[in-house]
Amino acid sequence: MIKTKPAVEAEKIILGVDPGTTVMGYGLIQIEQGNLKLLQFGVIHLSKYADHAIKLNKIFERIVQLIDEYHPDFMAIEAPFYGKNVQSMLKLGRAQGVAIAAAISRQVPITEYAPKKIKQSVTGNGNASKEQVAAMLCMLLGIKEAPKLLDATDALAAALCHYYQNGKVETKAQGWGSFLKENPNRIK
Repeated sequence: MIKTKPAVEAEKIILGVDPGTTVMGYGLIQIEQGNLKLLQFGVIHLSKYADHAIKLNKIFERIVQLIDEYHPDFMAIEAPFYGKNVQSMLKLGRAQGVAIAAAISRQVPITEYAPKKIKQSVTGNGNASKEQVAAMLCMLLGIKEAPKLLDATDALAAALCHYYQNGKVETKAQGWGSFLKENPNRIK
């Protein structure tokens, strides 16, 4: 458990989602009296399904299952980034929409964060690589080894971003060194 500066002392559970149509990441964190705890994280492998509608159904089912099991207070989801392939963007938007619909079906409030905002919140650098985000999360949450598929740590980063944004924690760090100096309470 990590000591952090809580916005509110009450227990909160945040579900983070990194939407995708090939692999979708999810992660759950719990905050209780300023202590940050990793509950669960992983990925949903969707590439084995040829039909896009089946992929969307699997996303919906898994998000509902996670909500029913952990009863999160919030869902933080990464906003799609703008790419050149319109068809990919459309499919990604559908995946995000289905994850949001799953949360809405269980009355879980949703907040969407831009990828740069998530990276900035977790590492202090909005242009950090997925590997840098994963490394910081391993430190912050006591994860022994980063997963092979970084979609899971991206989802955890979205959840942590929501906590930091909700708690009005912001950093103006210019890199890893200054970020760590300015945020000693975020290091295990």
